[in-house]
Amino acid sequence: MGRLYFVRHGESEWNVLGRICGSTDIPLTDRGREMARETGRKIVEEGLKIDKIISSPLSRAYETATIIASFLGLEVKKDDRIKEQNFGVWEGKSPIDNPEFQTAKRVFCSSYGGGESMLKTAQRVYNLLDEIKEDKDNTYLLVAHNGIYRMVQSYFMDMTNEEFASQKMPNCSVKVYEI
Repeated sequence: MGRLYFVRHGESEWNVLGRICGSTDIPLTDRGREMARETGRKIVEEGLKIDKIISSPLSRAYETATIIASFLGLEVKKDDRIKEQNFGVWEGKSPIDNPEFQTAKRVFCSSYGGGESMLKTAQRVYNLLDEIKEDKDNTYLLVAHNGIYRMVQSYFMDMTNEEFASQKMPNCSVKVYEI
């Protein structure tokens, strides 16, 4: 049985402001960069075996991945399939816990007025996870976003729509999945 590791990017400027980031390319804060360094050190200290790192192309995830990769001596491959979901009309809005947005996240076929539906996002993430499962020789680290974390969680475990919509992962924390 193999393993897959997932890390959510470090703190971004919009995380601090409580805004919905989605696919808008928002940079890390200095604290976010330090969080990435701490995660890289933690991975090394714990002796986690990682062969390949795949990152979202958005700068907050990619910079997090490259910082972690510097501790592991690995290169980072960008993959659009783990780019954060486009939340359409909700991009940049605050607060992130807006009840209307939380309700909208439970409508899986909605594209949020020009964005991307949960189902379309799941399709691209699941396709990548299917490929990773087939590679029995390598252990992967994915560095992406909270919305992508929800998709990965749903790939590995059953949950209700409400449980799915409420999934949250702290910035720069590490989650492991057995595959």
